[in-house]
Amino acid sequence: MNLKQLNTFLLVADMQSLSRAAIASDMAQSLVSRQIAMLEKEWSKRLFDRTGRGMVLSDFGRRMYPEVKRIIDQVEQLDATAHQAAGILTGTVHIGVLPSLARQLLPLLLADIRACAPQLRLHVTEGFSGSLDEQLASGRLDMIVVNRYGSSASRGEDVLGKLDTFLVGKAGLPELAAKSLPFHSLDGIPLVLPAVPNGLRATLDVLSRRHDTRLNIVMEVETATAMKDVAAGGHAFTLLPLTAVAQEVAAGELSACLIISPGIRRTIALSVTRQRPLSEGARLVSSRVRLLASDLLTDSSVV
Repeated sequence: MNLKQLNTFLLVADMQSLSRAAIASDMAQSLVSRQIAMLEKEWSKRLFDRTGRGMVLSDFGRRMYPEVKRIIDQVEQLDATAHQAAGILTGTVHIGVLPSLARQLLPLLLADIRACAPQLRLHVTEGFSGSLDEQLASGRLDMIVVNRYGSSASRGEDVLGKLDTFLVGKAGLPELAAKSLPFHSLDGIPLVLPAVPNGLRATLDVLSRRHDTRLNIVMEVETATAMKDVAAGGHAFTLLPLTAVAQEVAAGELSACLIISPGIRRTIALSVTRQRPLSEGARLVSSRVRLLASDLLTDSSVV
């Protein structure tokens, strides 16, 4: 057993795919597979179940993941401590970001970190809030930028800004002709939305009952890209903040109509792990995320 094998195990577990792990690590897929096989042979247990969905952690693999992660984090912290003594920030910071903000936030964050800490590496996971919450709680991520619905963020989280929710669809459709649309007008409109459990879905369930509105959910998807792609096809609509579709709206591919009466306002929050103390690098990244995301949300087109 060596650090390369342990890092490969974490990478395959995070990506749930040998091929994606091979690309990310710049290794041949056969070498990635061999690294996993060597670990499984040494531990005499299967780490993954090979399924149609890819590489899924076995019961043993789920048990070993946090232990391996702790070892790798300790090694990185050891290396970072040595470099910090020389005034250099190193190591990897694991951050989860909402799809609706990733396109605009990540280039700014990378440029910022490259300028002030060029040897610091960012490992980014894009996903909906529920998935990111789980990965933060398990210790896989150092921090996440997520949606919170209702009056405020959760306890201990930093509020970065607030965004309204828009009905989004193919440009030119009559449903999107007005600048705003009452919530009850969603009755019967075909929608493509995230799968449950999901904060938006929970909020929509409450509002639909309160306003006697029948939501016609024709498709559930796991990515915001799929939501936009389906909406662009013209056979269904989706619900997203304007930041998520700004480029497509500007290009005339999609149109967006503000949901009102009531509006669906989401709080964008930064949450950091409680599984371990943040490294110096992670503290730097969290401070830069606070600044960049707050500026981005302030400058965004929020109605």
